[in-house]
Amino acid sequence: MKQRIENFPIMMFTIIMGFSGLTIVYQKATHILGFSHIIANILVVVSSLLFVGIVFMYISKIVINFKEVIAEYSHPVRINFFATFSISLLLFAIMYRDISLTATTVFLYVGAVLHLFLTLRTISFWIAQNQDITHTNPAWFLPIVGNVLVPIAGAGIVSNYILLFYFSIGIFFWVILFAFILNRIIFHHQLADKFLPTLFILIAPPAIGFIAYVKIYGGIDMMAMFLYNIALFFTLLVIFMYRQFVGIKYAISWWAYIFPLAAITIASLLLYDKTHFEFIYFMSYFLISLLNIIFLIVLYNTIKNIGQKTICIKE
Repeated sequence: MKQRIENFPIMMFTIIMGFSGLTIVYQKATHILGFSHIIANILVVVSSLLFVGIVFMYISKIVINFKEVIAEYSHPVRINFFATFSISLLLFAIMYRDISLTATTVFLYVGAVLHLFLTLRTISFWIAQNQDITHTNPAWFLPIVGNVLVPIAGAGIVSNYILLFYFSIGIFFWVILFAFILNRIIFHHQLADKFLPTLFILIAPPAIGFIAYVKIYGGIDMMAMFLYNIALFFTLLVIFMYRQFVGIKYAISWWAYIFPLAAITIASLLLYDKTHFEFIYFMSYFLISLLNIIFLIVLYNTIKNIGQKTICIKE
């Protein structure tokens, strides 16, 4: 057990991102499509318990094997996954908004401050040390995406000037990093199989950007539709490329499928709520169905591999 804790990866917080993303989908579907609130309430409890459990496990790792934590924090790829913790806090701020404003405020402030620190730390790490082109992958978006979550979590709580600060950082670096990552994918070695699921992360920045933009400005305009359409295009692209993802050996990176799909689903629900466009209504149901299917596949394989003790082993 000690050895398993020593090898407990920071990437495990992607599980929390997946569960909380699915929870928020059902919360929004309850308000917009009339879904039963029971599913959303159950998912809130499950997500909260999982979060506590994973935080406990990683704190245990810090106590037992602090050197391994430092090694992760200094790794050119794994450093990006530390942002999954602060992103989880921001998602909990969104998830608890209709349950407890106090909890939302705590999650928001802690998550926003921590994520800004991790953004500064990660970008300074990229600048201060020469990065190999093969180290670039869609997981680089993680320290950036979290900034765009702050306006969603903080709308009505924090000044719009602060929300725009985070929104500006996220959108600016999304454009720059996308160029880097597309260059790496097209002109250099293909991503390793275990990182192929991270291609789904391409959906998240424009989808979350759309939600944040609407939260700040309150309406649908050309900029909002631009962000939504880009997110929808990347969703269609990964669906079109489905053969690339079939037969990949299970890894924790499979959870990269869930949160981006949840993001475009929430964006579609919000767009339907604002426009009542019939096409988006059916698109929302399709995305919810697809999200549920992939979520159950990923969850089943995660539980299966935990039982087989193929998770939390030294790579």
